[in-house]
Amino acid sequence: MLDFKEILSVTLILFSVIDILGSIPIIINLRQKVGHIQSEKATMAAGVLMVLFLLIGKSILNLFGIGVDDFAIAGALIIFALGAEMILGIEIFKPDPSATSSASIVPIAFPLIAGAGTLTTILTLKSEFTQLNIGVGIVINLIIVYIVLKSTNWLERKLGKTGLDVLRRVFGIILLSIAIKIFKSNLFEGVSF
Repeated sequence: MLDFKEILSVTLILFSVIDILGSIPIIINLRQKVGHIQSEKATMAAGVLMVLFLLIGKSILNLFGIGVDDFAIAGALIIFALGAEMILGIEIFKPDPSATSSASIVPIAFPLIAGAGTLTTILTLKSEFTQLNIGVGIVINLIIVYIVLKSTNWLERKLGKTGLDVLRRVFGIILLSIAIKIFKSNLFEGVSF
């Protein structure tokens, strides 16, 4: 049964975890490298990952013998690499001219939008909210993600080169911090001293 309060809670929690507004500099940076990011493809791929994880996430990880904490650490390492790239001006994710459409999937759909944090949050939300309300919250967030992805050209023009450079470095530090937090909180999960 649809519950507006649950949907609102799920939507706000996922919105803060996905942090699509904070990812704008990363998205613009990737678009400058590969030329074009397919907003529809990225949104659909992220949506499929989130819904799959909602329905069978824990089973998928168990099938491969992977714990949620292992999954989160892997995602944290990718987020760390993106943050380091933004701050240091180095190129870790090299553009492949023959696969420009893949930038819409990696690293935008995964791990930027539907990363370890988002997928782990979806698993956690299942213990508190109904699956239907979580699904509606996911759809609302995907609509927001799509609008932001479609607006990156306009945002880039409004911010200018200097504004983008400052944002890129600030959000690079934030990404590094998020990566370290995810890494630390999952590294010793289940280990007793």
